[in-house]
Formats: sequence, C-alpha cells, structure tokens
Amino acid sequence: MKLRSPMPELEGATKWLNGQVTRDELVGEKPTLIHFWSVSCYLCKEAMPDVNKFRDQYKDELNVIAVHMPRSEEDTDLEQIEKVAAQFDITQPIFVDNEMKLTDAFENEYVPAYYVFDKSGVLRHFQAGGSGMKMLEKRVNRVLDEMRNEQN
Repeated sequence: MKLRSPMPELEGATKWLNGQVTRDELVGEKPTLIHFWSVSCYLCKEAMPDVNKFRDQYKDELNVIAVHMPRSEEDTDLEQIEKVAAQFDITQPIFVDNEMKLTDAFENEYVPAYYVFDKSGVLRHFQAGGSGMKMLEKRVNRVLDEMRNEQN
C-alpha cells in the first residue's frame, strides 16, 4: 500500500473481537493506527505493551484497530487468538483476518506492521518490524499536530 492511499474498507472479517468498526466510523473525526499482528509472532507480543501504552496515551485523539493476520493454519484458531488477545491486553477492536481479505487489501506482508492514517483516511506512515516505536510515535504526533493546528 502506497503512502497517500485511502484506507481500505474494513470488510471480510472472520470475526470481530472487542467490537466492530467500519471505515466510515474511523474516517473524519481523528487519525487511525491500524496494526497487524499474529499469535505466532514473537515480535508482535514483545511490542504489544508499547502498542497498548500508545493506545491508552492517545485514546482521546487516535483510533487504534488491531488486525490479526495468520501466518499459518494454526494461527486461525479463534480460541487461541482470543486467549492471546486477553493475555496481552488487546482491548481495541480486533479484525480477525483468517481469509486474508484485509491483509490483501492493505497488500501487507509483515507482522507486526503499523499503518497511520490521518483523519481524512489517507495513509501517512507505514512501518514494519518489532522496533521503532519512537519513530511510530513521532509520525503519529506529526499527524495529530496537523489536526490540532487545523482546529485552532
């Protein structure tokens, strides 16, 4: 997915955990962080406390959505996904993508992967891998600052 691309529709979920959201509900009011993870991904689990801290710190200014992308047949076990989500305190909505519909729409190949969309639903930053939370925070803050400046 190229920078400046519009956010794809959030369709084709095997299941939603922690509530369901649509693209229309996310776009317009505030920026959105969509992060891809998998139960079999060690780096995802390692990064999750940082993602959660991030989610909680910016809860009033940023939508945070998780997408579970299976890396193998074993990763499609809904009970396991629910268990790991609870274990790692993933309380934001989770799009379970067992059929890879959203993964394909994003052209995503990585976990963890982070997509930052501005409030108009335009992709402003993409990042993959376990490290780099400081860079992600910098990019999110840039988008948030733009939004704050528009409001003033």
